[in-house]
Amino acid sequence: MQQAPALVIGIASSSAERRQLTRLLGASSAFLIVSNAGEAREFLGVVDLLPEAAPPEPPDEPLRLAPGLAVDSDRRVLRWRDREAELTRLEHDVLRCLCEAPGQVWTYERLHDTVWGNRHLGRGSDMHSVVRRLRAKFARLDAAATIETVRGVGFRLAAR
Repeated sequence: MQQAPALVIGIASSSAERRQLTRLLGASSAFLIVSNAGEAREFLGVVDLLPEAAPPEPPDEPLRLAPGLAVDSDRRVLRWRDREAELTRLEHDVLRCLCEAPGQVWTYERLHDTVWGNRHLGRGSDMHSVVRRLRAKFARLDAAATIETVRGVGFRLAAR
């Protein structure tokens, strides 16, 4: 009886990490590279077997950050007065976390676990990339808030 080839699943959040994993796993007969643990769980259909840290549940109405500033989870947009900026899934989920308690610092570890569904490995480039894009969207809207970095700790939402 011939044994089926093993499936190797790699999780890499950046394209550079995915390229490196592809080189490493190239000799494997079957491999899958996903960007987060949630995608791996979805592919395997084992959601009940592996605990996942879910992002905060979206409210029925937009989350108000400040007068005129809101996150619309249904449409995944950041709204400042009459202007809007579309958000990616990661941008939305990071912003939702930071909006739970504006001013409160979210550690890199807690944010990574909640949004990406896996442990923070110390580099943080994935989080910094998302935060950089969010800051640019706040600036483009000329919004009255921004995301501050608390060096060595994490991020917080703050009024400008």
